[in-house]
Amino acid sequence: VFTIFMVLAVGTGIVLMIRSGLGRRLRAYRLNAFAKANGMSYRSGIGNPPLPGMIFHQGSAKMASDLVRGKEPRFVEFGNYQYTTGSGKNRSTHKWGYVAIKLDVPLPHIVLDARGNNSFLGSNLPVSLQRDQRLTLEGNFSEYFDLYCPSGYERDALYLFTPDIMARFIDNAAALDVEIVDDWVFFYSKREFSTLDPATWAWLFSTVRAFLDKFAQWSRWRDDRLQAEQAAMDAQPAHFAASTPVGSTTPL
Repeated sequence: VFTIFMVLAVGTGIVLMIRSGLGRRLRAYRLNAFAKANGMSYRSGIGNPPLPGMIFHQGSAKMASDLVRGKEPRFVEFGNYQYTTGSGKNRSTHKWGYVAIKLDVPLPHIVLDARGNNSFLGSNLPVSLQRDQRLTLEGNFSEYFDLYCPSGYERDALYLFTPDIMARFIDNAAALDVEIVDDWVFFYSKREFSTLDPATWAWLFSTVRAFLDKFAQWSRWRDDRLQAEQAAMDAQPAHFAASTPVGSTTPL
């Protein structure tokens, strides 16, 4: 009886391993076909991805998987990511879905923290945010998001995160956290982004497209504003240091 039990246990384990391997290969095949059909590329995984977003600087055993990448009109990467923290009984695995978009110019560090995916302990993001950098959003979006921005860049942040953009970051299944750092923008969520679910891809493509359109508008607005500020500075009269006029008498 013991021998039969061991044979059945080993056999079941082998079947499960084979099915798991076939499932992963089928998933990779379908994602690769999806990427090619949309003019993109697919990569099964990469360890310790060299991205500047906050989630990529936490823990150990860092792995990005099921990467779907596009290069037009700019580099965009959809992927799933995980890392581990702690050790022994306190060891935890943290899983994220993310979108990484390369921008034309570096921007200040701006974070949009969605309240809908936070816990009773606070933000689900892995870093602490400074309360004195929090901005108030238009309408009732401050009930759903907290926007953080360095002093002096409030106008830029509010121009990018307008109500039409904020509405796209809310979904009945998830809400997006957003981080702008250097010349990258990241969308984060605690669910898979690179998936076989068509509805998730439709939502992500729509959201990314809307943000890129808004970023293009912001770039033009920023350029016009900088040109206007420079023109105002050039129009100001020059100020010279006071000096004694030629031929005047200086008192002794």
